Amino acid sequence: MTTPPRTDDAPAVAQGLAAGPPKATIRGRGRGPGPGPEPRPGGGGRGQGRGRDPGGPSRLRALDGLRLLAALMVAGYHYAGRSGDISQSWGTSPAHQFPTTAPLFAYGCLGVQIFFIISGFVICLSGWGRTLRAFIASRVSRLYPAYWAAILLVTAVFALPWVAQKALPPSEVLTNLTMLQQPLGAHRVLGVCWTLWAEMRFYALFALCVILPGATRTRVVLFCAGWTLAATVAQQAHHPLLNTLLMPQYAPFFIGGIGLYLLHRYGARDPIAWAIVLVSWLLGQHYAVTGLWHAPSAHAFSYRSASVIIAVVTLGFALVALVALGGLGLRRVNWRRLTLAGALTYPFYLVHEHLGWVVIRALHRTLALPSYATLLLTVALMLLLAWLLHRYVERPLTPRLKRAIDPRPAHRH
Repeated sequence: MTTPPRTDDAPAVAQGLAAGPPKATIRGRGRGPGPGPEPRPGGGGRGQGRGRDPGGPSRLRALDGLRLLAALMVAGYHYAGRSGDISQSWGTSPAHQFPTTAPLFAYGCLGVQIFFIISGFVICLSGWGRTLRAFIASRVSRLYPAYWAAILLVTAVFALPWVAQKALPPSEVLTNLTMLQQPLGAHRVLGVCWTLWAEMRFYALFALCVILPGATRTRVVLFCAGWTLAATVAQQAHHPLLNTLLMPQYAPFFIGGIGLYLLHRYGARDPIAWAIVLVSWLLGQHYAVTGLWHAPSAHAFSYRSASVIIAVVTLGFALVALVALGGLGLRRVNWRRLTLAGALTYPFYLVHEHLGWVVIRALHRTLALPSYATLLLTVALMLLLAWLLHRYVERPLTPRLKRAIDPRPAHRH
């Protein structure tokens, strides 16, 4: 199989997308999602207490919709905003297929930054009060079933004799099933799975520093401050191991999402949470511009404006903040179809790139469908495949795998 080059332009999404459908309590100021009394906003480090809203729990459906929107951004980038293997499927570069919109699709790779913000929010929300074993069970059962299915499905399709791309050798496919292929130096079956490796490192840091000792407001704030400082030092030290562990280019987005969850939990009058979000935004836009902007030249991979990159990153933070704080009535958005949109995001993300190559080639070059019709139909077919994976893989296997790892009844302390 042809594996996409590992560059700063490598597209992706993660567990903003694999974090699972987020649930939270609609609460007034100073009210939190769990049992027990909740401190007022800005109430220092006494974050152990939590208050129950009499209105009961409600899913943050707007966040589900935002996750799918970010996934569609990434799909647009993969299909029509970059060169590489997708050019073989179209027959020419996407810049020739979509001369007007290709420059806009090029910014779709920033969907990954939005996913990481959502991931920080959702992991803090869902992990608060969990035991370490329950947290591990939740993450493993959410990540692996659809991932295993996607690995096997892409390998099987690429093994077909009439498909242009070639499957990896069996040993490397088996290595990919661990989700540890990147640190092991094996080729990736799914080009997008590098973001899952980033997610796993975030989960490990959060589990060791917050879940294991027990989540409190003080501990979460210290985690955010400590990771921010350590990641900055790692960036300056240029040490490969530190960069791998601390992920300076992605840490601000995870940390920003955690800060937004603190605002959601404790209210908009928490200056420390706002400081976490502001510093994360400032650092995040820096890393996004540094990684994705290229000076105009004939050999540049893409031509992106630094101002537009900053605007998209800012929009990502702002949209999650609106959901967290209920701005524009987003917390009251209760469309059930948005829950389905959130459920489809992860399997769609896993399968859309490589299988999209095959579908685009068949629709555009074999059946001679116009470019935009091919693009829309490919997205629709990948969403249908994502629904099938959700319905027949995730729904039956996720709870079984979760119970196998943590057979005790769900309990939050």
